Amino acid sequence: DEDIISAAEKSNSWEFIQLFPEGLDTIVGERGVKLSGGQRQRIAIARAILRDPAILLLDEATSSLDAESEKEVQEALAKLMENRSSIIIAHRLATIRDVDRIYVIDGGKVVEVGTHDELIENDNGLYSGLARLQFESI
Repeated sequence: DEDIISAAEKSNSWEFIQLFPEGLDTIVGERGVKLSGGQRQRIAIARAILRDPAILLLDEATSSLDAESEKEVQEALAKLMENRSSIIIAHRLATIRDVDRIYVIDGGKVVEVGTHDELIENDNGLYSGLARLQFESI
């Protein structure tokens, strides 16, 4: 259980898992405890931490989450991505803001490559336009 608890702590899941009637042994899903979208994402992150993959593939990891859940999931993702190669598909740029390299794909083609800071400097770039839309609304 130590590894499971450690993964739950790193994924920001342990706090809500402890509130379940049977803790780690609680059944979740249709016949058990219902999880929010953010809780499901954090449980998935805990599972990935336990598997310790060399390469991590994430597809829209924070889509359709409320602001608080998104923050918790992003913190957990940051811990999960430490010291491992990660490929992240994202429309929410906050998810990829701190990655080493961003590839912007439009119409099936790579149209921009760089870090967040490099890409936002290009006022006419696709990434820069998306960043203005997403970050100015915060």
